[in-house]
Amino acid sequence: MERLEAFRLYYNHTIFPELLRMERRRRRLVALLVFAVVLLAGMIVFELYLNILVLTLALAIPHTLFIVYLLYQIRQFINTFKPNVVELLLDFIDNGPNFDANYPLAYDAEGGMSKERFLQSGIFVTPGQFYKAEDAIRGRIGEINFELCEVHVKEISPVRNDLDEVFRGIYLEARFTAALRGRMMVWPRERRQFLTRAIKQFTAAGGVPVEHEINNPTFRQYFMTYATPNTHVEGILPDTMQEAIVQYRKETGKTIYFAFHNQDFCVAIAEPKDLLEPNILRSNLSFDLVLEFMRDINLILRIVHEFDQKI
Repeated sequence: MERLEAFRLYYNHTIFPELLRMERRRRRLVALLVFAVVLLAGMIVFELYLNILVLTLALAIPHTLFIVYLLYQIRQFINTFKPNVVELLLDFIDNGPNFDANYPLAYDAEGGMSKERFLQSGIFVTPGQFYKAEDAIRGRIGEINFELCEVHVKEISPVRNDLDEVFRGIYLEARFTAALRGRMMVWPRERRQFLTRAIKQFTAAGGVPVEHEINNPTFRQYFMTYATPNTHVEGILPDTMQEAIVQYRKETGKTIYFAFHNQDFCVAIAEPKDLLEPNILRSNLSFDLVLEFMRDINLILRIVHEFDQKI
């Protein structure tokens, strides 16, 4: 609650002025777009009345160039809105008690993990004919370095002429400082029918169900847990960590996946919509819009913090 109040103050003094500046820019673009459409309609009526082709072409060329310029400006607005806001949000998150001032959070709007790196986790097995990764954030919590980005993956449907969604959301990779051995996968139980290939691939590599080693009954209800022989399941997922993940799942209702390979671990959290994407035809002056994105990033970083504390 105290952190939320601090964020509200930060929003009012730092983020809102930036949103207001971009809102003025959005309104100018919309006004110019409306003007261009009205002018185009007038030109069409004028041409139908006079029926002079040369005059029509003379008027159409500069008008077309003006519309192209407007579309370019709108694209620039969309491309700069999120980075401007995210940079301010990361400054706020960086001031939290779990972050090292020597390793500030870094944001790259165009950055993201490769498809090969994403699939190496083994969480998903897919040809992934459509793959997009963007909005990378890198940083350090305690002794753990991490990188996350937004990922959208689709594959060609075997039954219809379309693409089926495999995953859309936030994907994070990090590395334990403790020396852990073995491989373990934690998949959401409600997604079992869509994970057949991934489960088969892991079991072919020696993985077996290890739910008898999971003490939390609610965790067993939410997740399927597999591991290779000689993996110290309790060392990777102690009871306190199981409880923290269950609480996270209850708080957010989000579908969560985990993968552990020796000291490396990966987290994928499904998010059905684009985070913090601006609107052109309506106002973006929304505290809730910014708060939702901040909470999503904070929650996934909290998982990293929990691992840093428990492992």
